[in-house]
Amino acid sequence: MQPPIIDAHQHFWKFDPVRDAWITDDMKKLQRDWLPSDIEHIFSENHVEGSVVVQADPSENENDYLLDLADQYSFIKGVVGWLDLKDDRVEERLKYYRQFSRMKGFRNLLQGENHRDSMLNPAFQRGIGLLNKYGFSYDLLILPDQLGYTEKLVATFPDQRFVIDHLAKPPIRTGPVSDWKSDMRKFAGYQNVYCKISGMVTEADWKYWEEKDFRPYMDTVVETFGTKRLIFGSDSPVCILAAAYDEVKRIADNYFNSFSISERADFFAHNAQEFYQLS
Repeated sequence: MQPPIIDAHQHFWKFDPVRDAWITDDMKKLQRDWLPSDIEHIFSENHVEGSVVVQADPSENENDYLLDLADQYSFIKGVVGWLDLKDDRVEERLKYYRQFSRMKGFRNLLQGENHRDSMLNPAFQRGIGLLNKYGFSYDLLILPDQLGYTEKLVATFPDQRFVIDHLAKPPIRTGPVSDWKSDMRKFAGYQNVYCKISGMVTEADWKYWEEKDFRPYMDTVVETFGTKRLIFGSDSPVCILAAAYDEVKRIADNYFNSFSISERADFFAHNAQEFYQLS
């Protein structure tokens, strides 16, 4: 039986070629508006009862846009926005966003930072240190070379809820998994750190991936985080560069098919509800 699903990682935008320059010409499928009306029927077909929409643009305008959508569409259960955590006014902004019940956390584009250890910057850490005070989580958008620095960050803030997006984008297309695996496994003892099984298809060969390509990576995060600290996310619409929504869901369905009903329910819904404190 298919458990109810929370898709804990998806995006919306009104496409702007200047602002959204990260959507390059090899991603032409994404060079258009992506709105709730584009995914409502897909969610219905795939038994998705709610979602968490995650920032794609690093601006507070993005927060306003996503919170407005959340007011209009009840299936949006939470928003992960953007905030300059190094800003001297960060606590003032956190107080402001606390009034919005569907603002659940924040994310920065750490994967693109020139200084790969930017999450250890004292000003940034000051911002991180204020999140829990106001009930916010933090999404870690990082690459494998940043896992060591990330471990230092999460160790410094044991009471802060962190989630690693997209398995830290391992090199599925090229492999091997050894360095990523050893670095990822260091998070096993950090009970404040979750991991999203999301974004895998776009780290694989977009045209020629097979389900077996993902199994070593899923094995590693299950061994590391267990079934209580793993969260399902589609990364829609970015995933369509390599796979349709139902294909992304099928990869997770087939992998977790041999797990217990309660373990599947945790992965597909309960863990996201707990981590993001969804109502």
